[in-house]
Amino acid sequence: MHAIRLHSFGPAENLTYETTDDPTPGPGQVRVAVRAAGVHLLDTALREGHQGPLPEPPALPTVPGREVAGIVESLGDGVAGLWLGKRVVAHLGFAPGGYAELAVTDVERVHEIPAGLDFAQAVAMIGTGRTAMGIVQFAALGPDSVVVIPAAAGGIGTLLVQYAKNAGATVVGLAGGPRKVALVAENGADLAVDYTDPAWAGKVRAFLGGRPATVVFDGVGGDIARASVRLLGPEGQHIVFGWSGEGIHDGSPYLVEGVSEQVLGPAMLRKAGPEPLRTLELRALTEAAAGRLRPAVQRFPLAEAAAAHRALETRGTTGKVVLEP
Repeated sequence: MHAIRLHSFGPAENLTYETTDDPTPGPGQVRVAVRAAGVHLLDTALREGHQGPLPEPPALPTVPGREVAGIVESLGDGVAGLWLGKRVVAHLGFAPGGYAELAVTDVERVHEIPAGLDFAQAVAMIGTGRTAMGIVQFAALGPDSVVVIPAAAGGIGTLLVQYAKNAGATVVGLAGGPRKVALVAENGADLAVDYTDPAWAGKVRAFLGGRPATVVFDGVGGDIARASVRLLGPEGQHIVFGWSGEGIHDGSPYLVEGVSEQVLGPAMLRKAGPEPLRTLELRALTEAAAGRLRPAVQRFPLAEAAAAHRALETRGTTGKVVLEP
């Protein structure tokens, strides 16, 4: 099969398109003919040798990627024959192997793709959608809510805008540059603002006419987070799920005592209840199948994984980045 392999940690150019052995499914596993593989900002950190949430950096050589969608084409021992030929999507967890034409995973991780979703949309929901469903657990949104979403043109931001609008909230979406701002407006935000404009916060205040923000969904950190928090009223929430604006490897994002809450990790899982990851995945796929959430996807050929990483690192992408063999 063809796959993207990483032989040494470093820049995106270290990702190489190669021919390698086909993986073999073990007991309780399926082999998927991959039609779409998700690319995550965390992948770029692991590529550089940072461990992120892993106990240690991945062993080399490795095939990166932890989110795949495709067709089950081989079964390991003990797997029911009904899975053969199914359109499926799976998050591989901490196991690598997604940037490839074939990937192996435990059948317990697999979901059948609902009718109406293509492979790229499904892979967006299994990772990005799962995270979005975890984030919105922490805010009770309704018609009185005023929601500010930095990076609103990104994969998670796109879904948060839609979710908040579905709840009846007033939504302010922030994005960098005219093209991204236009996409945020098309996605349904009541106000789409370019955060590269030094006067952006004043424009938000003028639009709101004195109403304070009630929630900031923040995956950016840095100066944008600082300015967004100042838009909050006394009872407002600063819900933090990342700090890409300060670099994924840097220290904590901007936090305000009594206001900010970091929700990734154990807090999100506890909130979701038993089998939290699978619960959030099912919620995400169900919302997409019903048409309530529509993931934005930016597609790259598998062979151009290095270009996909560069675009993601330079904030040159919109929506979920997906590789297609």
